[in-house]
Amino acid sequence: MSDAPAIGTRPIRSVLHPTDLTPAGTPAFAHALRLAASGRTKLYVLHADPKDTDDPDWEAFPAVRRTLTSWGMLEAGSSPGAVLEKLGVQVAKVRLPDRDPVRGILRFLEDHPSDLIVLATEGRDGLPRWLHGSVAEPVARSAGTLTLFIPHAARGFVAPEDGTVNLRRILVPVDHRPQPSWALRAAWEIASMLGARDATLQLLHVGAAIDPGTAPVAPNTFAKIEHLTRSGDVVGQILAAAGEAPADLIVMATEGHQGFLDALRGSTTERVLRQAPCPVLAVPAR
Repeated sequence: MSDAPAIGTRPIRSVLHPTDLTPAGTPAFAHALRLAASGRTKLYVLHADPKDTDDPDWEAFPAVRRTLTSWGMLEAGSSPGAVLEKLGVQVAKVRLPDRDPVRGILRFLEDHPSDLIVLATEGRDGLPRWLHGSVAEPVARSAGTLTLFIPHAARGFVAPEDGTVNLRRILVPVDHRPQPSWALRAAWEIASMLGARDATLQLLHVGAAIDPGTAPVAPNTFAKIEHLTRSGDVVGQILAAAGEAPADLIVMATEGHQGFLDALRGSTTERVLRQAPCPVLAVPAR
């Protein structure tokens, strides 16, 4: 472990989950709700479907109480107020009255700053534009905050059926730039929120420029740290490492023209996300 001084994490006090109310978003909702329940935070659930600007069917929104009851965190028949009273989670379900979901979400964030965005994505490898037709990338790029991407068909670290957490190994690629400090802090914040303090941190560097053992990991955080150096294609080696262990979460430090994803398209973070076998947490450089 590094001899770097203790580094405080940035608490996650609010979680934002945009959804189009389709079943494909269920895993992302489960991750957002489990994080909010574990951290006793605010949870905003936004209807982000540009095709529907009329009054939404509130019953179509993800069922917070029913889900928490199925997870054994609430008693059957609990009142709406029990979510806050017993679990400390303040839930707001909001309809976006804007045909442009990106603009609507960003306007919402202006009035309701959130510490973490949880987004479902569809892996569309080979398309000329990353996540073509999706709001995930432009929202994350413009928002400039932590964004947890839950790729379609990837294995998540929260089970939608019972809410159990399986976060045993976190992979963090490290390099000189962007600096990995904030990514390491965010990785620990997520792990500690979910009670996964015995998770293994795997530090990966592709190339020969640095020793991953010099990354500034705060003392008294991860129970076990592994260092791995590889050569070859950066994206390919990250994906290979994530599949071999396997990783339950990939945490990517990002830096770019708009303060988030390290390029508008074709970035390392974006390319990893296309084929990631697990959720990806993108962390903007500070």
